[in-house]
Amino acid sequence: MDVKGVLGTISFDGEWITITKTPIGARPAPVRLRAADITGTRFKRASRLFHGYVQFQLPGTVTSGGKGGLMAGGRPPYEDPNSLSIPHKSNDAAEKLVAAVEQARS
Repeated sequence: MDVKGVLGTISFDGEWITITKTPIGARPAPVRLRAADITGTRFKRASRLFHGYVQFQLPGTVTSGGKGGLMAGGRPPYEDPNSLSIPHKSNDAAEKLVAAVEQARS
């Protein structure tokens, strides 16, 4: 199950979540998270004007808050390795991915 985000993708194979961000000019650096280690998920649907996001919370880590300002729309910063911004067209796929991760957690 894959979700195409803004400058990256999220993949879920039933056990592992892989977040691959593709910064401009650098090689992609994937982050792998085990679904059983996730303590929570945050999902905000994108609107036609603002991107949404998917964020995974891990034990012992502080969840980075949303960026301020009108254009950021409360999304976590790009530097947060456990989150990815999503465009409006990826809302349904992201919602299914979050539901699958929540089911695998329990």
